Amino acid sequence: MEERQRQHRPGRPARAVAVAAALACLASCGDAAPAGDAAGGSGSSRYAASSPATPSPGTTASPSAAEDLPAADTPVPKDATRLAAALRKTTTALHAAIDRWSKKGEPPQDVQLLALYQQRIYRHAARNPEVASQAFARLPAALAAQAKDNTTAIRGLLALAHPVKPSATFKVAAPRPAAELLGYFKKAERRFGVEWEVLAAVMFAETKFGRVKSASHTGAQGPMQFMPGTWRAYGMGGDVHDHQDAVMAAANYLRASGAPGNYRRALYAYNHSQAYVDAILRHARQIKRDARNYYVYYNWQVFVLTTAGERRLTGPGKAV
Repeated sequence: MEERQRQHRPGRPARAVAVAAALACLASCGDAAPAGDAAGGSGSSRYAASSPATPSPGTTASPSAAEDLPAADTPVPKDATRLAAALRKTTTALHAAIDRWSKKGEPPQDVQLLALYQQRIYRHAARNPEVASQAFARLPAALAAQAKDNTTAIRGLLALAHPVKPSATFKVAAPRPAAELLGYFKKAERRFGVEWEVLAAVMFAETKFGRVKSASHTGAQGPMQFMPGTWRAYGMGGDVHDHQDAVMAAANYLRASGAPGNYRRALYAYNHSQAYVDAILRHARQIKRDARNYYVYYNWQVFVLTTAGERRLTGPGKAV
């Protein structure tokens, strides 16, 4: 998750990234390259049951979920035709699963597994732009636009990522319910005029909706990643680790920095990286185009980038 790999936090000047630059792909990625998914593999447009689909503790698939759900390590196709087919099939199934989901409590197994596979497809596409371009040309216009936004955001954030030692540890936890967080985003929008989709995209990029509990190497804390000084100025006396307080503070800070009139300026103040700004706006745009994308991003998982490769920290089969 790129949220932990960016170069600074609200009110913080740009600086080199250390441990915080290890979590690759919060706002956009996550492919730990399992066996059979290494460069050069062929993959398949069908879900290869390379291992059983392992749900998170206490979750079940939606009643009408298809039996051929992708496993957590299902290979991602490497050629353009099958990559396009896999993305189209996965996104269609994921949206249907989201429509069935009550949005209360932990997401069902089908939503989690489909979202993880979609995330890994986009991750692969971001790292293989030529194949991605050929694949997206085979997609319907709306899905192609979504795919371009997601892969461009991932690619930009990956450029900021730096690996850490495999021994590095990170605190992760299950996120608050999606409906609860949505309520906080909309409450902040009503008070400060900052679009809820932008606030959601920021929390997505910063901590994958609160899954990451570790402070950054610069000392930023909480689900919206505030430096202590900035929190004192904009936190309105709240708790930096409280999700509602953090969302309200982020809206307060963005409003003071130029939003909603100038989101680019406001987001650049939040994090001095044009790639970050671009990623937030692209993800927010996709949520605006289809509110189901909020729930899609909510189900994308945390990956850590180490010098020995990537590993997934949350999601199906991972205890938090």
